[in-house]
Amino acid sequence: MAKYKGINQLSGLDRVVVGLMVVVPTLLVVWLVWAPAIGSVLLSFTNWDGVGPISDAKFIGIQNYRDVVSIYPPFWPAVQHNLIWLAVMFLVATPFGMFLAVLLDRELRGTRVYQTAIYLPVVLSLALVGFIWQLIYSRDQGLINQVTGSTIDWYGDPRYNLWAALVASSWRHVGYVMLLYLAGLKGVDPSLREAAKVDGANERTTFFKVVFPVMAPINIIVLVITVIESLRAFDLAWVINKGRNGLELLGTLVTSNVVGEASRIGFGSAIATIMLVLSSFFVALYIRYIMREQQ
Repeated sequence: MAKYKGINQLSGLDRVVVGLMVVVPTLLVVWLVWAPAIGSVLLSFTNWDGVGPISDAKFIGIQNYRDVVSIYPPFWPAVQHNLIWLAVMFLVATPFGMFLAVLLDRELRGTRVYQTAIYLPVVLSLALVGFIWQLIYSRDQGLINQVTGSTIDWYGDPRYNLWAALVASSWRHVGYVMLLYLAGLKGVDPSLREAAKVDGANERTTFFKVVFPVMAPINIIVLVITVIESLRAFDLAWVINKGRNGLELLGTLVTSNVVGEASRIGFGSAIATIMLVLSSFFVALYIRYIMREQQ
């Protein structure tokens, strides 16, 4: 049996390969993730408009943050819409995905077909999901209006477009949650279910009192993913109407200020930094939970 070789026992070529495997991914992460994030934080304290060289940017302290929360009208509606997005994903889409996972875990006939059909939207981008649901929501040729005879512009009317977008986003989110919980259910020790059955517990009690607590790591992962996905919701709203007319979200505000006609890099970076702080809070909770479990 071959023995494990320490780093000091590797040949020169092996050390080069190991070094590249560590250095290259690290550089890519720093370049594509950390550098833009740190750059956005630094730019949020300037008035740079992206026109001239970045050296012309003037440091203005927290003025951008003051303007965002006080004199920028779309900000608070966007916060409200993101919270509504989070509530729908967490209270409706996530429980429904878990319910489907429980059903499919019973090995019903055609389970593989159902799994594939429900999971299929997950492999699609949210932008493509928006275009697909356009076939349902279209005012003139959409399925809903064709069946009901109404003339509602589901994507254009500010009274409905947020809820229409949430239905389309939930369609994708349900499949993702279903897959995570289905994997978690497969990993539950069957002896726990048998012991609960011997004690006289019904299926509902067994799930909520025995199975669900055992899947605590899956629950945390789903919670963090749901929160982050809700905070950075962008693609679907941008495809519908570029995040305007009742569909303002924090992600669309960042894009409209950074790459839109306004071209206010510093101001948009302030909104992006707010999103980064909110997301980092939940990521930190998840990391703390994982480290505590390992200890």
